[in-house]
Amino acid sequence: MKILCTICARAGSKGVANKNLRLINSKPLIVYSIQQAQATKLFDQIVVSSDSADIRNVALANGATFVVERPLEMATDTAPKLPAIRHCALSAEKKFGNFDIIIDLDATAPLRDPEDIIGALELLTSTNADNVITGTPAHRSPYFNLVETDANGIAHLSKPPQVTVDRRQDSPQCFDMNASIYVWRRKALLENESLFTVSTRLFVMPPERSHDIDSQADFEMVEWMMTKGKK
Repeated sequence: MKILCTICARAGSKGVANKNLRLINSKPLIVYSIQQAQATKLFDQIVVSSDSADIRNVALANGATFVVERPLEMATDTAPKLPAIRHCALSAEKKFGNFDIIIDLDATAPLRDPEDIIGALELLTSTNADNVITGTPAHRSPYFNLVETDANGIAHLSKPPQVTVDRRQDSPQCFDMNASIYVWRRKALLENESLFTVSTRLFVMPPERSHDIDSQADFEMVEWMMTKGKK
């Protein structure tokens, strides 16, 4: 079974300027994902896709086996990520041949453990899932304290339960997607335009390994966790 790791890291970022190259605990952010991929010993190739030559150079200098130039139209603030993953995988296959499984690691999730990557892969291979996403238990529940407003401004629960729920803990368990790991069977990656298929599975990660850096506050929180010995 051939397994590819993709890491898609664009140059632009509204929340944290040039964040994928910014030092966090003395190391460029993108290097954490590369080193986590290496630590699993799962991958035939670790490929980084970016519109930035600087990011690609840093990736090659820190363990990536191949880099892909990401098309500019796939690197805007509004561009979805799935086409970028697919482009990266197909570009890698032109050099290395087809892969059976593609695992994408988000460059902005440096607190994941290699064991999380291994666990997400095991969930895919032990089931008939097309793909696996990762998440963490949600702090808010659409059945209890997550609300919407209608056209008249009236607030109501996002997902009214069939029976009264007096405590959030008694509502159906919900999860926040943590944008950390995406595991795909090759056919499913190439044929689906949505992250969710009829057989998508969820691998649950703890909150302390689920921080996604999307703002300066996120960056400072993750760096604090690392310097306090969490990583």
